[in-house]
Amino acid sequence: MRKQIVYTKNAPAAIGPYSQGVIIGNLLFTSGQIPINPATGELVNDDIAMATERVMENIKAILEEAGTTLENVVKTTILLNDMNDFQKVNEIYGKYFTNEQPARSCFQAAKLPKDALVEIEVVAAIE
Repeated sequence: MRKQIVYTKNAPAAIGPYSQGVIIGNLLFTSGQIPINPATGELVNDDIAMATERVMENIKAILEEAGTTLENVVKTTILLNDMNDFQKVNEIYGKYFTNEQPARSCFQAAKLPKDALVEIEVVAAIE
């Protein structure tokens, strides 16, 4: 099986030696997305709700580029700068996954890239 690299200008470019996403077989694995606005390159970090929304929009763009959607996400991992933000992140996250929610893990990390408030990665099926 050969892997395929996924790149879209509608999500932030990688800030290190990794890809936005990788397809292998019928699965897409995204790299962790932090709240960088792909149009400006600026970190959205003033408000956890706005940061989470930016992350989810970045993920959505990668999914679309790979030919899949949020409906096909089977697993997510959320990393938080502060677990006290869990409820607000959960509220925004829930707006994106309304039916058949994916499996999920959530952790507080000591520090995230660029001191981001939130980072999320997903695994999605490609039909």
